Amino acid sequence: MDKFYHSVRLDAELCMGCINCIKRCPTQAIRVRNGKAQINSKFCIDCGECIRVCPHHAKHATYDKLDVLKQYEYTVALPAPSLYSQFNNLDDVNIVLNALLMMGFHDVFEVSAAAELVSEATREYLSENPDRLPAISTACPSVVRLIRVRFPNLIPNLLPLNPPVEVAAILAAEKAMKETGLPREKIGIIFISPCPSKVTYVKSPLGTDHSEVDRVLAIKEVYPQLLSCMKAVGDDPPEIGTSGKIGISWGRSGGEASGLFTEEYLAADGIENVIRVLEDMEDQKFTNLKFVELNACNGGCVGGVLTVENPYVAEVKLKRLRKYMPVARSHIEGNAEELVKWTKDVQYEPVFNLGNTMMESFARLGQAERLCKKLPGLDCGSCGAPTCKALAEDIVRGEAVESDCVYYLRENLHKLSEEVSILADDIAAGNAEGYEMLKVMTEYIQRISDEMSLLDSRDEKEKDQE
Repeated sequence: MDKFYHSVRLDAELCMGCINCIKRCPTQAIRVRNGKAQINSKFCIDCGECIRVCPHHAKHATYDKLDVLKQYEYTVALPAPSLYSQFNNLDDVNIVLNALLMMGFHDVFEVSAAAELVSEATREYLSENPDRLPAISTACPSVVRLIRVRFPNLIPNLLPLNPPVEVAAILAAEKAMKETGLPREKIGIIFISPCPSKVTYVKSPLGTDHSEVDRVLAIKEVYPQLLSCMKAVGDDPPEIGTSGKIGISWGRSGGEASGLFTEEYLAADGIENVIRVLEDMEDQKFTNLKFVELNACNGGCVGGVLTVENPYVAEVKLKRLRKYMPVARSHIEGNAEELVKWTKDVQYEPVFNLGNTMMESFARLGQAERLCKKLPGLDCGSCGAPTCKALAEDIVRGEAVESDCVYYLRENLHKLSEEVSILADDIAAGNAEGYEMLKVMTEYIQRISDEMSLLDSRDEKEKDQE
């Protein structure tokens, strides 16, 4: 299994080489080389921010199409809580659940119901492990991946519980096999996702060896057909919902924390805010916290790039929907407690190290710092890297050269021009043998010509992008 599998992909034909994505990528995973963006798979955490900001739609998420339902004899839909927030005037989740059955699914298992089980297990974990607090939510795969590669000191703080989608998949598969008698391979457990991060989780999960989710559909792909089915369901659908306020609330920022019945928590959404919180946690700036809920998308899961509704409008809809629901309807019974727990620890992946050993990393770090002092420090992105520091590190890794910096290139041209001028003066004054001096001058002029060609080609690319 590829531990650096990614669902965020680049369409090189649509990429215009602009620098919107490199400036907004939270892990500096993107570079522009030869006029096209490139994604470093080791750095990428599939937060989807590049999809959100690309004006040319060159970044996209991979997910399954609706026709995957035909590949299984029996299919179970796992609707994310954020799915309910996509529809206007929805006051009963059963309308959505019955519409999913009309679409062709044989059964539905709410992820929000599994979320209530995870909330219950979290409350128990917080009371039994006071020495490992604050616990950091592991519901957002992008946050877990970010901690795995950038914040190794916080790995012990990760809540060692499966995300609700995994718990729902396990329980749904068990229920389907029991009710139908079919073998597991003929049953399709299909998650309806708001973001690419959860697509990546299914293909390459953390905290468990493999995911019980078989396929992942995007909310935005399901939405049109689901909307028409909802109209056919009517206003008085059969009661099949199994979740309450706690489970439904997981779809928005702060919803998970609200189900823990404690005020000693912090909730942050938006990947830049998440990084700021994690940095402060590393510096031990927070005290008296029991739980930290972090969501890579603005507004929480309702802000995923695979949704259709404005995240802030969706958040209001979710609050309105849960208003008259019971607090919770699902509780841990039987072996459910064991299903919630991680079966595999998350390991630190030192992808940002500059060398293979500590000594090599320190040596290269010093080299990168010296290079940074030579660069202008403007962080303009013209070199294809997001910052001058990132360019310096790329040069140290052998992935870039100093002349990639336009300002460094211009300065070098000025120096060469001055040296040619001095040579010309020496020849005119007869201070050296003419032939040798002309030969040196020819070499200098050739270097100037080569670097001017580099500069011209970059200017032409910038004009084409405009």
